[in-house]
Amino acid sequence: MDVPADAAPFIPQVFTISDLSAEFDVTTRTLRFYEAKGLLEPKRRGQTRLYSRRDRARLKLVLQGKRVGFSLSDIKEMLDLYDLKDGQTTQLNVSLNRFRERISDLQRQKIDIEEAIADLTRTCEIIQGMLKE
Repeated sequence: MDVPADAAPFIPQVFTISDLSAEFDVTTRTLRFYEAKGLLEPKRRGQTRLYSRRDRARLKLVLQGKRVGFSLSDIKEMLDLYDLKDGQTTQLNVSLNRFRERISDLQRQKIDIEEAIADLTRTCEIIQGMLKE
């Protein structure tokens, strides 16, 4: 049976620790750490951790949050607001404010980095001039 080119890929309902580790290029230790921090809540079948689609989505958001500089506690707080059952209004408002704050922080850091690069570039030029003498 042919699958249409625009068909969405099949996403399983349950994932093992190895599945998520490979998909997101993180160690199994990292996943266990996120579990200990309450960011992921896999079910257990004996010693085997079984992650749900919700866990997978949360992991994706955790990694995105970390990439832009949020702490794990900030990420957990924003993710946990989803469970308030208020149509996500609180989560969306809190997240929007946090994202705007983070953008502002990153813009300040960008300016600092650009100034540091300019300072170092000038210093390199001075040193090169001294070495030519």
